[in-house]
Amino acid sequence: MSQLRRLPSQFGAHAVRLLAARDMPVCSWRSQSSWPPTTFPSSRGRSGSSYVEEMYFAWLENPQSVHKSWDIFFRQASEKTSAGSAQPQLPSVIPESRPAVSSRTKTSKLVEDHLAVQSLIRAYQIRGHHVAQLDPLGILDADLDSFVPSDLITTIDKLAFYDLREADLDKEFQLPTTTFIGGTENTLSLREIIRRLESTYCQHIGLEFMFINGVEQCQWIRQKFETPGVMQFSSEEKRTLLARLVRSMRFEDFLARKWSSEKRFGLEGCEVMIPALKTIIDKSSEMGIENIILGMPHRGRLNVLANVIRKDLEQIFCQFDPKLEAADEGSGDVKYHLGMYHERINRVTNRNITLSLVANPSHLEAVDPVVQGKTKAEQFYRGDTQGRKVMSILVHGDAAFAGQGVVYETFHLSDLPSYTTNGTVHVVVNNQIGFTTDPRMARSSPYPTDVARVVNAPIFHVNADDPEAVIYVCSVAAEWRNTFNKDVVVDLVCYRRRGHNEMDEPMFTQPLMYKQIHRQVPVLKKYADKLIAEGTVTLQEFEEEIAKYDRICEEAYGRSKDKKILHIKHWLDSPWPGFFNMDGEPKSMTCPATGIPEDVLTHIGNVASSVPLEDFKIHTGLSRILHGRADMTKKRTVDWALAEYMAFGSLLKEGIHVRLSGQDVERGTFSHRHHVLHDQEVDRRTCVPMNHLWPDQAPYTVCNSSLSEYGVLGFELGYAMASPNALVLWEAQFGDFHNTAQCIIDQFISTGQAKWVRHNGIVLLLPHGMEGMGPEHSSARPERFLQMSNDDSDAYPVFTEDFEVSQLYDCNWIVVNCSTPASYFHVLRRQILLPFRKPLIVFTPKSLLRHPEAKSNFDQMVSGTSFLRVIPEDGAAARAPQQVRRLIFCTGKVYYDLVKERGSQGLEEQVAITRLEQISPFPFDLIKQEAERYPGAELVWCQEEHKNMGYYDYISPRFMTILGHTRPIWYVGRDPAAAPATGNRNTHLVSLRKFLDTAFILQAFDGKTF
Repeated sequence: MSQLRRLPSQFGAHAVRLLAARDMPVCSWRSQSSWPPTTFPSSRGRSGSSYVEEMYFAWLENPQSVHKSWDIFFRQASEKTSAGSAQPQLPSVIPESRPAVSSRTKTSKLVEDHLAVQSLIRAYQIRGHHVAQLDPLGILDADLDSFVPSDLITTIDKLAFYDLREADLDKEFQLPTTTFIGGTENTLSLREIIRRLESTYCQHIGLEFMFINGVEQCQWIRQKFETPGVMQFSSEEKRTLLARLVRSMRFEDFLARKWSSEKRFGLEGCEVMIPALKTIIDKSSEMGIENIILGMPHRGRLNVLANVIRKDLEQIFCQFDPKLEAADEGSGDVKYHLGMYHERINRVTNRNITLSLVANPSHLEAVDPVVQGKTKAEQFYRGDTQGRKVMSILVHGDAAFAGQGVVYETFHLSDLPSYTTNGTVHVVVNNQIGFTTDPRMARSSPYPTDVARVVNAPIFHVNADDPEAVIYVCSVAAEWRNTFNKDVVVDLVCYRRRGHNEMDEPMFTQPLMYKQIHRQVPVLKKYADKLIAEGTVTLQEFEEEIAKYDRICEEAYGRSKDKKILHIKHWLDSPWPGFFNMDGEPKSMTCPATGIPEDVLTHIGNVASSVPLEDFKIHTGLSRILHGRADMTKKRTVDWALAEYMAFGSLLKEGIHVRLSGQDVERGTFSHRHHVLHDQEVDRRTCVPMNHLWPDQAPYTVCNSSLSEYGVLGFELGYAMASPNALVLWEAQFGDFHNTAQCIIDQFISTGQAKWVRHNGIVLLLPHGMEGMGPEHSSARPERFLQMSNDDSDAYPVFTEDFEVSQLYDCNWIVVNCSTPASYFHVLRRQILLPFRKPLIVFTPKSLLRHPEAKSNFDQMVSGTSFLRVIPEDGAAARAPQQVRRLIFCTGKVYYDLVKERGSQGLEEQVAITRLEQISPFPFDLIKQEAERYPGAELVWCQEEHKNMGYYDYISPRFMTILGHTRPIWYVGRDPAAAPATGNRNTHLVSLRKFLDTAFILQAFDGKTF
């Protein structure tokens, strides 16, 4: 349609409509020598035919003088007329002279009327959803606008828009190939055309799909909905639908009777969602899907657990027990946030199906990318590259779907090669309200689903009080996903019978809506009455179905009193068979050494410095980097990038899949990694040497991501959730940028195990360091991670033989700031060798990537070596600890600044420097040893971060605990500040100079009291 805007205004709207009906370009209808005509048609009235007349008769004179598409159209029309079709007669021979005006007018009207009918059909296909009867309450417009598009025939007077009259209603018209409303008929009367279009597009289903670029896909949808008689259901299908509605509604009624004062976030008003989801699952199972991962908010979760996932009802009911104690492991979460995993037989298809409902907090759409990541991982491990075995379903609330930005981020992952799950079925529970917020105040778009248009996902709006329409739409949606491997949205336009929760009073803010809701007949009664009236079921059969399910609920309620079933492990959404013992505990509490044989290190180093493919031309600058790696390998040393390479490569050798994702991770933000080589002469020809280490190695995936932190981190978290035998890493471009992914960190990573007993080994690589680069490119905010660490600063630990591993097992995550490549190498390998999984937060360096002192020797990485939580002083001060006057503790990059300053002042024998590589859980045992080793030394904590940031507030009380409050730990670093760093280079250097001076003025703390 963009080309239509080039049409001169004097051509009029009529010509535009005729062109739109044929999707024809308008910039070159005829050659310039014979066009334009001297007069143009007006926008209304019969004079509008003159323009088409000129085209038609120009074609008669010379077919080459009009655009090819018009030439084809006129030829086809002539051929059909010659064959005796019902199409109006068009001349089939070229006359020697122009016909009389009356003949020309008659012929052009025939052409014009046919094109008008095509334009009419297209108008319904594009805009029919705007007048569909979607609101079950009959009081709102789903698109927030009561306007009726002027090109839809809703009244007789609208015929004039197409220059048609009432007399034309009974004329027969040839149907275009872009519609299926005729079925096996090629012609229909205009009256019947309008009736069928209204039946398809303006009843209880509203279709948005004409924006899709693919003609084949649009035709597929047209055929599914326009073909007469497609929405026919057998008696058995109707009875199944009724039974599912009974279970959905009676489950909610049972909860309301037993726990009327409990929050349940029930499904009343959208009970049809249960048969809708089951239809999607049935159809997908029929098409070969074996594993479905679901994500959803809290509304209706218990019902989905009971009637879709088929969790034992007694497990659900016992969660309502007010005497329920916390599980042995974890704090647990409210019942309507919990997840589930279940393998069962699909009774409709008689095929095995595995269903996972991912645990999710509140209404937040944070679960969307998590589900996608888990789905991608399940597909990867099955070798399901086309999504034929594994798929995802996401359920959304309307307000959240429109308002939560992560929905958009997730959609934008849907077609990216390393993130696509080959299509997701999105089901929107459209309450037409968000808590107490009217949709007219909650979104700027007509529908809450408009964000899906960005990825050409078809959107099917449906009135949730028409169960058969819902079931048909869901069946088509599942078929679409499994045919085209693309996303699709089902918008269930419904209502919320109660308030936001069962304790809420919605009449405060939506009085008119809830007056209507109180009068609204429940969908179950309406559908049962319909089936009884048509003789599909009897009243007795309906009542027996209700009584049957009520009895099931009562029996489960009785069993729920058994305290033996009270365990949160029943709510796991990602079990790892064989990884833990039968009781869910680690098989051991030991971790083997993380070093590897030197020949393996050498082999990886050699591959990392080579190009495995022949005739592959790399950048000259990259050649120097590869030569540098080769030189380091010969000298048995590694820098940061090579240490990472060796950690990854050694895990691949051991069968561990490694996946690294994030913005620009293939090269690395700081141009240090270069895991993907690019041919400088052949576009898109790449090489990943890491996948050429060994013939039988595990695969390595490294992928640049969308410019998203929230969505991509959630995706990688879900990916890591699927299996414990994979190292999954997400790297922020700068550590600061995890700010926009904080929701994933807070809701899933730091608390996941406590809330849902869900182990996860996700690794976050967060570049961090005060380099004078400004407040947005300096700090990964270590204070946030440390504040959320669950180890107790006041509890003096008991140092058992397995203290290091048991301390890791008890923590919620591990926080490290490595100062050497060897430390980084070991901590990555330890992440996999531990007998359990914990999230790992790594504050990675920037300047240390190329710092000449920040290198490690093979001797620190070979077999028998391990990760050092604390690296003690090993210089002159360590040889005479009694003479040391100050012991400085630090972590990360500042160590190199301190060593340089100590050397320049000649204080190697008087000042010892100890590094904390692992900050949380706090290495109480090793810190105690270090402090006792230097009994006469002042203890100082030095950090480059500001005092109210960084590590000091975390380490200080823990030092006091381990030292029994007998020795102070002084702070040296930058003063408190609001911003994490300065953007002024000089200010940065002045503050650095200041705290380095303070660190080495040995009398700085003399005379001060603790």
